[in-house]
Amino acid sequence: MSQISERKNRPTVAVIIPFYNGADWVERAIKSVMEQTVQPNEFIIVNDGSKPEERSALGRLAEQYPFSIIDKENGGQGSARNVGVAASTSDFISLLDQDDYYFPDHIRDLVDAIPESDSRLGFVYADLCAADGPGNIMHSNMLRQQPGMHPKQGHIADLLRRDLFILPSAALIRRTAFDAVGGFDEQFMGYEDDDLFLRMFRAGFTNHFLDKPVTAWCQHTGSTSWSVKMSRSRWRYFKKLVASFPDDYFTKVYFFRDCLVPRFGHEFVREAAKAVKTSSPNQDELVQILVEYSEIVSASSSIDRRYKKRIRLMAWALSSCPRGLLLVARKMTGLPLVGRFVA
Repeated sequence: MSQISERKNRPTVAVIIPFYNGADWVERAIKSVMEQTVQPNEFIIVNDGSKPEERSALGRLAEQYPFSIIDKENGGQGSARNVGVAASTSDFISLLDQDDYYFPDHIRDLVDAIPESDSRLGFVYADLCAADGPGNIMHSNMLRQQPGMHPKQGHIADLLRRDLFILPSAALIRRTAFDAVGGFDEQFMGYEDDDLFLRMFRAGFTNHFLDKPVTAWCQHTGSTSWSVKMSRSRWRYFKKLVASFPDDYFTKVYFFRDCLVPRFGHEFVREAAKAVKTSSPNQDELVQILVEYSEIVSASSSIDRRYKKRIRLMAWALSSCPRGLLLVARKMTGLPLVGRFVA
């Protein structure tokens, strides 16, 4: 019987790892679960439509370690997480990305951080360390360098102005809260985390922060954060937030002007400019995102006219001018391409 089961006062915990062609990384994640000082009640890995050879590698690991496998068609990380949660029965969900790993006291520390009496609790979360692909620690306290207050209990605008930076691999999510908001929005392959925790906040669930790293977040060029999938998901998330948080002229709370444009606008410009500069195969798609962003900005009555003009000019230049002309103009001015158009 697991340690966590032996203590009846402890809630039950399910660890869920979404797996997609991650054979190079996942054994490290699995070992980190096996080495927990407090073991989970359930351990599930969801194979999200991986290649046959990758699935075979995962099957061989299942012969060495006590976890169950669920196979599904590819639908993205949010979809895989939802399937794993639906197949589990524990009180709390402990998610882990295939290329990250837990520190040995991850489950114990997060369970101990659960407040004794909070019927509205949605999740507890902790600090994390940044690591490179091989798992070497690069930064020991990531959240301390991020702007924003912890826990996330301020005004909704505080959660919209910047990325929440709550890593699911460093959180413990209450099942009832997860189910109440419908789990992860499966349209996203990036920003699904922010979307989930934001919806929990809006639904009235509380959160508690543990000021201690419990997870290593491994960043490498194969991560979703480095791919065009993140750019597409950022655009979808931006549009969802625009629809969900219109400017309120009666209360003079301007979500679009004061939160969403400052948070996302420079990213759309930067990615489109970089795509043109490098002749990226995704150039047309990223430039089109910028064009559509400029149209949304232009339609807003709360946005300063000078900013509208700069964004329209940038969108026009990147979508219409030859790449060579843009680079010559950049060289002559000595200014970065993005910096010429964004304040």
